[in-house]
Amino acid sequence: MIWRSVTSFKNLALLVLAICALSRIASAATVSGYTRLMESSDSTAKKRGDFSGVVVWLSAADEARIHLTGAHAQMLQKDKRFSPHILPIETGTSVDFPNLDPMFHNAFSNYDGQIFDIALYPPGSSRTVRFGKPGIVRVFCNIHPSMSAIIVVVNSGHFTLTDADGHYVLPNVAPGEYTLHFFYERATPETLAKLTQNVAVDAAVDPMVLAKTVISEAGYLPVAHKNKYGQDYPPEADKGDGYSLHVK
Repeated sequence: MIWRSVTSFKNLALLVLAICALSRIASAATVSGYTRLMESSDSTAKKRGDFSGVVVWLSAADEARIHLTGAHAQMLQKDKRFSPHILPIETGTSVDFPNLDPMFHNAFSNYDGQIFDIALYPPGSSRTVRFGKPGIVRVFCNIHPSMSAIIVVVNSGHFTLTDADGHYVLPNVAPGEYTLHFFYERATPETLAKLTQNVAVDAAVDPMVLAKTVISEAGYLPVAHKNKYGQDYPPEADKGDGYSLHVK
């Protein structure tokens, strides 16, 4: 009789948790909108009207503590490129860097965000980095200067990338006060800061469609990066395979 009572209590508890979860989902809203890129120097955006690659996320307005997820993501190294080029993740996510090229690579970041160096590693192997704080992490290869990527670490589970139309969708957002953020690699920090806005999510307004956001590239100046030692890359470094560095 006692065993049956305990089992019944557990089943009841699970039922209550399921009802609560369904209730939260039912009371949540979908937040969506569009972005447009202006004064772009990128041919994809300028000629084809491709407005993808903007990271959009919501953070709770009154939430200061860091959320640490146990999620995993991947940034491939193939054809001397990082893929994806822009990777948004939540704080606490571990990112794998598999090397799918027939040559050595050395992914690193020495910018603000999170500094890391996973050293030289051979084809067919992988390295992993965990990102524990919010920030913009600019990733490079110490051998191939043309390789670059950006990991956008956000303290939120509500994040996405815009599609080619500049459209973004953030589903299952609980009612409350939030801050809406944008990141675009060819916009200045000052431009992006001005786009940050407060959003009040109301489950009664679902879907919640926000006004179009225009992101300007005015004032953005691309700067050639250095290697992980702060030095210029050797001439024709992109043709290297890293094997001579490994031998040394």
